[in-house]
Amino acid sequence: MWYSVAADLIVAIHVAYVGYVVVGQLAIWLGAAFKRQWVRNIWFRLSHLGAICFVAYEASVNMVCPLTAWEGQLREMAGESTRQGSFMGRLFHDVIFLDLPEWAFDYLHIGFAILVIGTFILLPPRLPEFIQRRLRPKPAVLVKE
Repeated sequence: MWYSVAADLIVAIHVAYVGYVVVGQLAIWLGAAFKRQWVRNIWFRLSHLGAICFVAYEASVNMVCPLTAWEGQLREMAGESTRQGSFMGRLFHDVIFLDLPEWAFDYLHIGFAILVIGTFILLPPRLPEFIQRRLRPKPAVLVKE
């Protein structure tokens, strides 16, 4: 039973991760459209970029997502059946019945990463104030002789 609960918890974490990436991108666009300054928060933007770049890396090297693998192991330990395919493939199938081959999800992941990188470049985050202060030129000091 505990393995089943742990597997369900992994699924919840996986859904939250996907939500952070997808909803985060939408929030960045909407925030920019309404001129909200929080969309330029560097910590949010770097974590968002890192999250999708990791997914794109997994897709590009044909790596099984660690959360998917862990969930499958926990389901087997709980004596439950496991389904083939990636987490996103199963999620799309179960939620919106999008039946695409696995390679299509790899292209979607990489394409979404390119979209996030493009947004990062076109709408760059703001550096923290302590870094901005260090980058400002120092005023020239005149020395009298």
